[in-house]
Amino acid sequence: MTRLPTLFISHGSPTFAIDPGIAGPALTALGKTLPRPKAILIVSPHWMTREPRVATSAAPQTVHDFGGFPPALYQLNYPAPGAPAVAQRVIEVLGAAGWPVAADAQWGLDHGAWVPLLYLFPAADVPVFQVSLPARLDGERAYAYGQALAPLAEEGVLIIGSGSLTHNLYEVRFDAPDAQSETYAAEFAAWIHQTLRNGDHARLQQTMAAAPHAQRSHPTAEHLWPLMVAAGAAGAEVPVTRIDGGITYGVLSMDSYLFGAIPSVAEAPALAEAA
Repeated sequence: MTRLPTLFISHGSPTFAIDPGIAGPALTALGKTLPRPKAILIVSPHWMTREPRVATSAAPQTVHDFGGFPPALYQLNYPAPGAPAVAQRVIEVLGAAGWPVAADAQWGLDHGAWVPLLYLFPAADVPVFQVSLPARLDGERAYAYGQALAPLAEEGVLIIGSGSLTHNLYEVRFDAPDAQSETYAAEFAAWIHQTLRNGDHARLQQTMAAAPHAQRSHPTAEHLWPLMVAAGAAGAEVPVTRIDGGITYGVLSMDSYLFGAIPSVAEAPALAEAA
């Protein structure tokens, strides 16, 4: 079986589900070019546990893990089936890599999972399950977590790290989704792009210490770690494509990244240039 690419997706605010901006159509275009996976494994900072847990439900519930947003958001559901057998395989793989891991039969799909999947696979017909993000990570450890998951990409599983390229909620302007973007957010996103363009995954792992405006872009780093997970699962040798998502609410970069050789930009005109 051909190795699948891995993805980092910026899921932004929950309102991304009803306000696609430019990122939503770009993810839909990407989804149309991807090989159909056996299952989707998604890591989100909205499910953090002390040690890794793997969701094994055959019918994961759509979790509306947010408050104070428009009523329409709470009516949305993503009724994709789970993938219990693949989830058990993930438990084996993580355990073999030395991660203490347990099954979780109750967890569904938080908004970091189902909101971007509304665009990427709108038919909700691909089995999907979450793997939790360990609570105590740094860049190197998050990258190693992705490396531990990497064998699944050889087995038809699409590995997705869902986070946010920038995530300063103190400065979000929810009343102005198209507000002029802050320079620091654009400069941080550009640094990430250049680092990935150079294939410098060692430097990527040091983002919080090395990138411009890192602390302002990520006052807490949990929304950055899924990028490390996706990069670690792919490795530094594969090509990288940036999926331009713009910046919403002034400070939230919606850029996403595809790690892998497929699809080409020619096959998906909505995608940005290859990094």
